[in-house]
Amino acid sequence: MASAVTTPAGIADLLAAQQQAFGREGLVPAATRRARIQQVIDLLVAHSDALADAMDADFGGRHRGFSLMNDVLGSLGSLKYTRDHLQGWMQPDTRASFAPYDQLGASAEVLHQPKGSVGIIGTWNAPLFTLFSPLACALGAGNRAILKPSEITPRTAELVAEIIGSQVDPEVVAVVTGDAGIGAAFAAQPFNHLVFTGSTAVGRKIMQAAAGHLVPVTLELGGKSPAILSRSADLDDACRRLAIAKGTNGGQICISPDVLYVPADALETVVAGLKQHFCQYYPRIDDNPDLVAAVNDAHLQRVESYLDDARVRGARIESSHPETPGSSRRRPLRLVIDPPADSLIMQEEIFGSALVIRTYTQLDEAIVDINVRPRPLALYYFGQDTAEQARVLSQTLSGGVTVNDAMMHAAMHAAPFGGIGASGLGHYHGYEGFLEFSHARTVYRVPESDPRGEWGMLPPYGEHFEAMIKSQITSE
Repeated sequence: MASAVTTPAGIADLLAAQQQAFGREGLVPAATRRARIQQVIDLLVAHSDALADAMDADFGGRHRGFSLMNDVLGSLGSLKYTRDHLQGWMQPDTRASFAPYDQLGASAEVLHQPKGSVGIIGTWNAPLFTLFSPLACALGAGNRAILKPSEITPRTAELVAEIIGSQVDPEVVAVVTGDAGIGAAFAAQPFNHLVFTGSTAVGRKIMQAAAGHLVPVTLELGGKSPAILSRSADLDDACRRLAIAKGTNGGQICISPDVLYVPADALETVVAGLKQHFCQYYPRIDDNPDLVAAVNDAHLQRVESYLDDARVRGARIESSHPETPGSSRRRPLRLVIDPPADSLIMQEEIFGSALVIRTYTQLDEAIVDINVRPRPLALYYFGQDTAEQARVLSQTLSGGVTVNDAMMHAAMHAAPFGGIGASGLGHYHGYEGFLEFSHARTVYRVPESDPRGEWGMLPPYGEHFEAMIKSQITSE
């Protein structure tokens, strides 16, 4: 199925077929939406083992249990939450009419109607979740969808295409596969909404391509997500939680902490704590099946080049383990302490097993440094000082926040997930995701009588018309 449509012309034909089917179908009842979501749920459950094997092969080392937890269970959570709540979300939203028409029987409501066909471009680091979590919201809102998995995880992409292509009506959900050229052609199609998960640089290109047809976009990007360690934090527990976060998926997560702000007098304690806890969870590196490998050589070398650049510039680098050559693409946690501001690791999202540590004397230094950078996808605060916590939340902006841990907020199926500015546009998950893929359509119903003529509100305007209008222009 995938090879038949993986050309620009094939994508265009598939999209046209979906949009025509959408036009013929009309209103999509809740039962139909639930059934479509349930079909996807059943397929993920039935093929979960094969999908975990495909992800392990694509990464050259990704624990099956982690893939089942992160991608399969994560996707199922989004799908099931939407399935179980969409009927309530679909109800018309009654709004108050304006006076005096409300006294005469006028009424108003907002209908949340599907847009049509949604294009979803996933990414390699969470190759199922970044497809099926937004798909949950798209189907819940009554849309159809075409999925474009990442070419960097080709086995997973082909398996998703095979599973969906053999079981699901392509006029409801379809999958196309291919390289970056196919991805560019996909983004240039006249979808009714387009979702992209990936880097900020590519996100800009996606938005430019979508603008050709004025396609609304949801961009889930990334950035250098900061974490602040307060003087009021439990340093050992914070280091433990940060070590867990940096080990997750080998650091290859868009909300992975990139820069950790540490009180200067706590630096050595934090460095030692991070190394200790990372070693606790990953006692060895090269042959450790629990540690996810860099997805390919190019991504590994990208991260290593950032470290080499920081080292050349005189930055201190601490490693959780002795750095010995290995046959796999797994790497220890490297801590880059106070690198120069113009170093690569301070400019680029790391997306790997490294963490920048910057020291501060006053909290304002950390807040200022965060605010001079592009707005991040996530922000983390560790500390027990509630006033300080409120200050950090009020004086910074990020897509989401976790307090006293890292990355937990993204698992909230009932709350929106998304970025702001350079870290993204729009969101999915929960009711806000349903709204993202719906058109909010205002419907106003007028009363039987039209009193405007009696009130002197219609041409030809009488001599008192202007005075009557001006009498209503007040500051109260």
